[in-house]
Amino acid sequence: MSDPVRLDIEDGIAIITLARPEKLNALDEAMISGLAIAAERIDAHGSVRAAILTGEGKGFCAGGDIAAWGKLSALDMGQRWVRDGHRVFDRLTRLRAPLIAAINGHALGGGLELAATADIRVAEEQAKFGLPETGIGMVPGWSGTQRLVTRFGAAAVRRLALTGEIVTAERALQLGLIDEIAPKGQGLAQAHELARKIAGRGPIANAVAKQMINAAEGEDAAAAIEILAGSLVSYTDDLKEGVASFVEKRAPQFKGQ
Repeated sequence: MSDPVRLDIEDGIAIITLARPEKLNALDEAMISGLAIAAERIDAHGSVRAAILTGEGKGFCAGGDIAAWGKLSALDMGQRWVRDGHRVFDRLTRLRAPLIAAINGHALGGGLELAATADIRVAEEQAKFGLPETGIGMVPGWSGTQRLVTRFGAAAVRRLALTGEIVTAERALQLGLIDEIAPKGQGLAQAHELARKIAGRGPIANAVAKQMINAAEGEDAAAAIEILAGSLVSYTDDLKEGVASFVEKRAPQFKGQ
């Protein structure tokens, strides 16, 4: 059985591929786990300067697989399905490398929430978008009412969530759900072009810029502040003196440098 999530890394660009085309890449527990593993591998791979998230076949992601969550108890729904999805989507949002979603087909429900984890979204012209959950008595559960509002605005998300309206790529561009439209079959190539442009810039500067923008959106702002502060202090002579004094079991002689 092939992996439901593939990761390929070449020339500083990582490609995460949802590989369950027979289900339009609807997410089940194995795929959620696969996305978590891919995110960890990308951050551990020091050469990755940009990442792309896409789907195999005709769809980007049809959302959460009803067969995977439809029979869960209320406790399992909240404590396992929703929580695990949130944890993985948050992890993707906070990847060190900028993430581009190459949306090759429909992105519905959890698929739109997944696309929202990316820094830039390129959609093929035939793709459609929506939050259809309320039509079956469910609500968006993987940040559809939270991250999507922050990134796309409350008016757009309210309309999609409350009416169940499915919009075209052109309308999605107008609503700010995506950043670019590509011809059918050209989404991944267009995303690659963007990824190469990003990869050619300063990787540390890009990572810090992304982190600061995420913090401005409310994405783990506390951690961003402490990461930047820790990095700054690590350059000081005071830290070197503090570590040396600890090793040598003596009082530190700080100079404020």
